[in-house]
Amino acid sequence: MLALRLARGAHPLVLLRRLMVAAASAGVGFLLLCTLGYAASHPAQAAASVMRLLWCAVPLAAMVQLAVVVARADPASRPKPGLSSVGLGPFRLAMVAAASTAASCVVGSAIALLVFLYLRGDLGSPPVHGVLTQVLGAEARLPGAGVITLLGAAPVLAATSAAIALRPPANRPDTTPDAGRPPAEQPADPGTAQILPPVTTAPRGLPWGVALMAMGLALEAYAGHGVPPAPESLLPMPGRLGSGSPGVIGGWMLTAIGLIFAGPGLTHAAGRLLSAGRPSALRLLAGRVLQGEAQRIGRPLGVLCAVASGALATSELYGSASASAPGSPFGPLTGLGAALVMSCATATVLTAAVEMRSLRGTTTAALQRLGVTTRLLRHAVAARTAMLFLVLAPVTWLVAELAAMPLRS
Repeated sequence: MLALRLARGAHPLVLLRRLMVAAASAGVGFLLLCTLGYAASHPAQAAASVMRLLWCAVPLAAMVQLAVVVARADPASRPKPGLSSVGLGPFRLAMVAAASTAASCVVGSAIALLVFLYLRGDLGSPPVHGVLTQVLGAEARLPGAGVITLLGAAPVLAATSAAIALRPPANRPDTTPDAGRPPAEQPADPGTAQILPPVTTAPRGLPWGVALMAMGLALEAYAGHGVPPAPESLLPMPGRLGSGSPGVIGGWMLTAIGLIFAGPGLTHAAGRLLSAGRPSALRLLAGRVLQGEAQRIGRPLGVLCAVASGALATSELYGSASASAPGSPFGPLTGLGAALVMSCATATVLTAAVEMRSLRGTTTAALQRLGVTTRLLRHAVAARTAMLFLVLAPVTWLVAELAAMPLRS
């Protein structure tokens, strides 16, 4: 009930974020129901049904990440002295945020169920004919337990992940001023240490990310060595059968995980490059802020780079392989899954950027009191965006080319 009351009085931007989570949950629920419909109408093709279900894990993971970032950016999930005095401490606020996330996902799953049943013709409407007939499984009866299990996966995973991400730390540092230290040595604002972490310490995930990318590319090169395969046997895309090699799929997964791990390190490196040498006030401000935000915004950027590299490699791979083959190698659900993953990754990056901007409110106000103009702050944002593009775009393109090279040669 408290989560619903907070949702009613939330800011329109917060409601828009929750609407994005509901839309992403609806898309994932529709993909899962299509997988169930295909399995019910093709009981003899169990392997193909399992492969379709495994492909749904990618949009599900993207939706869960978006839900966690939205829950973290929600102002109602942050501890406040007034709420703590009535028993709503950090732990209970995390539970409220998890309940709000679950409610948004339940709404999306309900919408997905209604759309799926309408397209099948189970609500009194005529069933859809064409390419979606085989995917929806309109002639087969859906098991009720399977429908509830698949539709409950998104709310349960999203709520659990949000509760784990927002749980209070076990050893919370004491931010009260030390009575034994002189006032000159005490920090002026205890929250500044959380807004701007030390920029001299680089994230430790870059070497592990590079190692995972190297392992993934090596595994893919070993598994994909030989004669270029036909479009139907490259990778089984959602909605179309195929006989993709497990080594190639595992190599792509390792490469994507490596990019995610390397995201914070690459973001920190972009900040170091921006403030290298004898920087001006603009470059120094943009570079230090980018280094301070590397840990929070680098991981969503790594996910976006992994999604973009996978999309580039897939388009080049299937484009060159299907040039001499009739028909399209992509199934009817490939576009929906790809659009869902890309939209969730982009929305996650934008939400994380808006969250970091709100966390920089104290620092921005202090800079403006010192005489920093709004124009300089806007130019710093543009400089950070341009440097991130210059660093991450070549890395994404290079990983995509290396990932597609073993199966093209």
